[in-house]
Amino acid sequence: MTGRGKRKPKSTPQAGNEELSKKTRSAQASADLTPAQCSPGLREEVERLYQLRMPEDFYHFWDFCSRLNPESPRDALKETLGLRLVGPFDILAEAHKISANPEPNYYLHWRYFYDPPEYQTILQGNGVSQLHLGYYRDSPDSLPAFVGENEAKKGCTISPVGDNVFAAVHLFLGKKRKEKNGRKEGGAALDILGEELRQRAESLGLSLEQKTKAMKLRDKKVVTKTFHGAGLVVPVDKNDVGYRELPETDAGLKRVCKAIAEARSDEERMKAFGPLQEMITFVQFANDECDYGMGLELGLDLFCYGSHYFTKVIRQLLPLSYNLLKRGLFGQILEAHLSRRSDNSSDNSLDQLSSGCRKPPDLVGK
Repeated sequence: MTGRGKRKPKSTPQAGNEELSKKTRSAQASADLTPAQCSPGLREEVERLYQLRMPEDFYHFWDFCSRLNPESPRDALKETLGLRLVGPFDILAEAHKISANPEPNYYLHWRYFYDPPEYQTILQGNGVSQLHLGYYRDSPDSLPAFVGENEAKKGCTISPVGDNVFAAVHLFLGKKRKEKNGRKEGGAALDILGEELRQRAESLGLSLEQKTKAMKLRDKKVVTKTFHGAGLVVPVDKNDVGYRELPETDAGLKRVCKAIAEARSDEERMKAFGPLQEMITFVQFANDECDYGMGLELGLDLFCYGSHYFTKVIRQLLPLSYNLLKRGLFGQILEAHLSRRSDNSSDNSLDQLSSGCRKPPDLVGK
């Protein structure tokens, strides 16, 4: 392990965080959408239940799917793409009013094993790999930075697939076309849907690019990739106060985690915890000096590693980091997730509106 974590040397991207934020806001403002036709009551219900502001493309996509399948908009993409609208779309479908679960927790609604608090599932795909797409936010009071894709059975990686749901689905459709026999099996239906998606996105002024200018601007503000790869953005002032690097590389931290998770005895495990405990001490120093991003990075990396042996440490690091960064809602989501986190989750246990979600297996902390 190297020494105590250090701040990165000054660089133009870090020093220009405030300017980049203004540019990003300007880019977003230029792409503002005409409000979709959705009742104010349902809009308020979505944001009240999730405590998150939804982007306008979310409501426009619901309108698009409602035209494709008026009787069941959530299933509009199921036959052609194998995707189903879930999460906050369930509220627009008013499914919460007939929920089989009398006390659904929307922090957990379609929250998969590796989903960090920043990630909100909106589309459910392949049940075998637990593929799902969702909005990724850097803070609870901001609109999503992009739409990401994860396959929970394969790992924690979140891959950016556009800055709006139309772009994400269009990219997914393109991959579907390239699959073996994609042209023969349902090729015409894919072509029709692809054209309808393109036309609707163009009429709304939405980009179908996988990485837009606003996403590239965000990349310049990313202080570290984290294990999930989506990147971490925290406020960094002109003196580079806000983030310092962990005193270990990603590969080194993974070796530390592996040694702890795969220790053959409690004695061996306690010894393996030594390097991690040292890093936690460095995080405490960093927090004292307002470099809150360090603890957030370490906590998220341990969360992404996925072993229940890190649950106590995650609870020690992440809620505090979120509170220091004024992202308290993410801390609440994390606490709810850790209390019910299980790598054996089925679709039925992920759906908070079904009766099967009430008592999922609880492996965390055992």
